[in-house]
Amino acid sequence: MKMLAEDIKTGAFKTSYLLFGEEAYLRSQYKNRLKNALADPGDTMNVSHFQGKGIHPGEIIDLAETLPFFAPRRLIIIEDSGFFKNKCDELADYLPDMPATTCLLFVETEVDKRSRLYKAVKTCGRVTEFQVQDQRTLMKWILGILKKEGKQISEPTLSLFLERTGTDMERISSELEKLLAYTLGKDTITSGDVEEICTVQATGRIFEMIRAIAEKNQRQALNLYYDLLSLKEPSLRILALIARQFNQLLLIKSMVLKGYDKNTIGDKAKLSPYITGRLMAQAKSFTLEQLKEAVRDCADSEEAVKTGRISDIMSVELLILKYSQ
Repeated sequence: MKMLAEDIKTGAFKTSYLLFGEEAYLRSQYKNRLKNALADPGDTMNVSHFQGKGIHPGEIIDLAETLPFFAPRRLIIIEDSGFFKNKCDELADYLPDMPATTCLLFVETEVDKRSRLYKAVKTCGRVTEFQVQDQRTLMKWILGILKKEGKQISEPTLSLFLERTGTDMERISSELEKLLAYTLGKDTITSGDVEEICTVQATGRIFEMIRAIAEKNQRQALNLYYDLLSLKEPSLRILALIARQFNQLLLIKSMVLKGYDKNTIGDKAKLSPYITGRLMAQAKSFTLEQLKEAVRDCADSEEAVKTGRISDIMSVELLILKYSQ
């Protein structure tokens, strides 16, 4: 992202860009920043936009060969094309010879880094991957927004906010907007404000579910699972979040057994001291072998679902029953 920001700052642009990755909010933000830097916002003559499958590469090439009209460049934005998952040799062959007066901006969720088009953009232009941000990075981002608004928040309250929102930056932005509106006229945001206005998302419920499992509170663990299903959360996504939580607990447990202190564990895991402390407390309820087995069971459950040996809903139920009994 630093190189991309540098291109925008200096105006030394490449002829092609690929923005991809899981973090949709950052993808969208940088797409708009690049678009506004590469072309005048009101320029409809030299900016073209293609979206979805079924885009014909030949049409893009013909447009790319057309000189811009009273502007330094022609910008062609191509979103969710699937060109980087499927074969697109036409564009891969074309990029090295594309005129300097044209810029292709690709925006994709998933790509195959082995594809010829990916390698062509990497060689001729700039490739930027937007990954899910770690908790500390998200905290810095949120604190920056709150500082501009003249708001203060304690670390435990900020951790509570992230527990409720999860790590999706679009969701965080939306919940933060609600929180700022709710606390209008107040200098400090409290945990009560967060609990009153911020919706609990899947990741927060997963944390509570794992805590219920650790405390052998089977009824609460199952109730939390059924709550997630009622919110239309797919079982496989819930399973993936449970697996992530057990992996995190396994990492914390292994570092505790090695004698690391709370601050060192937090630094290595890129977690706030508050969350680190909660995970360390949660990890005490499991042995290292139990956590290793839980991680294996999550992987086995996912495979069983995908091969049709068990239903997705039942696979999670069995995991909850096993580790909360």
